[in-house]
Amino acid sequence: RGELLEVRAADLRFTPDEVSTYFREAMGIDLNVGEVGALEARTEGWIAALQLAALSMQGRDDVEAFIETFAGDDRFVVDYLVEEVLERQSEEIRAFLLATSILTRLEGSLCDAVTGGSNGKSTLERLERANLFVVPLDDRRSWYRYHHLFADVLRARLVDEAPGRFGELHRRASGWYEAHDDVAEAIAHAMAAGDADRAAQLIELAVPVLRRKRQDTTLRRWLEALPDDVFTDRPVLAVDLVGARMVTGDTRGVERLLALAERSLEASTRDPVVFDHGEMASLPAQISVYRAGLGLLAGDLDATVAHANEALAQIAVDDHLRRGSASALLALAHWTDGDLDTAQQRYQEAISALLAAEHLADALGCSLALGDIQIVQGRLSDATRTFETGLRLTAEHPGLRGAADMHIGLSEVLIERNDIDGAAEHLDTSTELGESGGLPQHAYRWRVTMARLCRARGDLATAVALIDEALPLFDTDFSPPVRPVEAIRARVQLANGELDAARRWVTARGLTVNDELTYISEYEHVTLARVLIATGAREAFALDDASVLLDRLLDAADAGGRVGSAIEIRILQAAAEHARGDTAAALVALEDAVRRSQPEGHVRLFLHAGPGVTALLRTLAEQDSSDHLRRIVAASAPPADEPASAASGLAPLAEQLSARELEVLRLLGTDLSGPDIARQLFVSLNTVRTHTKNIYSKLGVSGRREAVTRARELGL
Repeated sequence: RGELLEVRAADLRFTPDEVSTYFREAMGIDLNVGEVGALEARTEGWIAALQLAALSMQGRDDVEAFIETFAGDDRFVVDYLVEEVLERQSEEIRAFLLATSILTRLEGSLCDAVTGGSNGKSTLERLERANLFVVPLDDRRSWYRYHHLFADVLRARLVDEAPGRFGELHRRASGWYEAHDDVAEAIAHAMAAGDADRAAQLIELAVPVLRRKRQDTTLRRWLEALPDDVFTDRPVLAVDLVGARMVTGDTRGVERLLALAERSLEASTRDPVVFDHGEMASLPAQISVYRAGLGLLAGDLDATVAHANEALAQIAVDDHLRRGSASALLALAHWTDGDLDTAQQRYQEAISALLAAEHLADALGCSLALGDIQIVQGRLSDATRTFETGLRLTAEHPGLRGAADMHIGLSEVLIERNDIDGAAEHLDTSTELGESGGLPQHAYRWRVTMARLCRARGDLATAVALIDEALPLFDTDFSPPVRPVEAIRARVQLANGELDAARRWVTARGLTVNDELTYISEYEHVTLARVLIATGAREAFALDDASVLLDRLLDAADAGGRVGSAIEIRILQAAAEHARGDTAAALVALEDAVRRSQPEGHVRLFLHAGPGVTALLRTLAEQDSSDHLRRIVAASAPPADEPASAASGLAPLAEQLSARELEVLRLLGTDLSGPDIARQLFVSLNTVRTHTKNIYSKLGVSGRREAVTRARELGL
């Protein structure tokens, strides 16, 4: 009458709530949520297994440890499954179950390859109809798996009855997977069989594809699972392990492996074991590439350049991957040395070669570096084109990592051009793509750029918090650390009025005006100049030191063609001269900065130099009515209800008030008493007194009324 109801294993499976209720009410055992979840996953809700687990738990103090290790070797589970299930099967089914227990997934022809039979598909269907602990993995009933505990018991039984069969069964599975182009499973079964030679052969042949897909972690895991002696007469595999380690900057054992490979190239040695003969022919060039990488990691730029050029001389014209790798290493060396023109040229060569080699992720990594270089060169339009080209590449190849980083790069350019809304849109898109859509630098770069956006919006508190988050995530992924996060934090602290904190950073870094200047340290030394200018109001000699340092930095930036750096330095020179009282010299420096910034539309660099520069910009605008200068002046103007301190004709504060000090200052302008202010802010009276003392010091006053008057004059 159509009233038949079929109840299968999935219907009988206990939910986590039912598991919890069963253990508490039926067995008298209280489990927490984590323990219930782990046990439900391990037993897959099978009530008999839950009951057996409960029996095993009785009298135990370490319930959590038991659940973590609960498996098919528990005596209750073994006894139950062997006596109630396995021993009741026909000899044919029993042999099938034991042989296929080595498989994590079951498919008809795969089972036939392992068992040597011909009815694998029909047997799996019979097992499913019999509810014999077989779980379908797709709607077409092509792939299955055994219940976890059942599989554990079957494997344990196989070890007891025929321990010598394991290797042969895994080798058969490896062969089937190889024939079906599933290299990962083929290698896994070869490893499980203990057949290192077969695993080594499969890995060597799989390396080119793994590299192209940037599956470096998987490659390294496979290679390091092989016995050390496998690499002795396998030069291609030895060099593959070098690459797998060096991609993360790990040079452990690399020299020994390179030496092994080099010896195998000598005519006097016996024939090496080689399966990828194309890789073998390119081995001398590849070794040179890795030696160039070792030089870079060691800070030996001369060695990097020498080995990379040696590699380029050896690399075949159509070997795009190695040509791209060598060019990228040359770019990194020249970038680190401050020769940005050569670096950007080499990166363009590397990107073209890597695209030809279809190593798209590597091409995107080089594009990110190229865009960074172009920004420092002041070539914002070129940087925009570089990042947009990268975005098109990711759009054409869904799943390719790097789109999130291209959006961050575009956001940086737009922030500098003071297009805050446009920058925010790109950062929102980058956020939606997430860190999984980014390259290794993404985590810290997103936070740093978002901090810049928050600062541009006047939200310094959030900017500081984001920079603090970025600090432990700082990872340049082989790029030179030209803009360290700690220096960025010092700049934000300055903007937040925390001069003492910024000065502590200078002391910790050991920076002085007499240091040897390098491109790597340029950002830090420009930050030092900012700290010295801010210090100038209380220590006059600091302005002299700042001027000397800025002169040296400008010479270096001009010599290196770093227009972006030079614009910032000229702006700071204007700030320093203004603070010294030399308005004429300040205007000359600022006019030069405006002239240099006009072609590419730099704006925000001018907005981070303090109210003194803002006043100079207005003076300059009276003499120069260019559209670019008008945009800068408009961007630097405060809101109508918040007049700038410069408009009052007063000197800027040497040290800005923090957000908390501004809160206290506003309350000082009311009729509230000290204790009332403390209650209003939910702090102690001593804390209010400390803030008040700092306010008086920064404003250069000695009392409350004088502080309020001074604050109003400054627009605070």
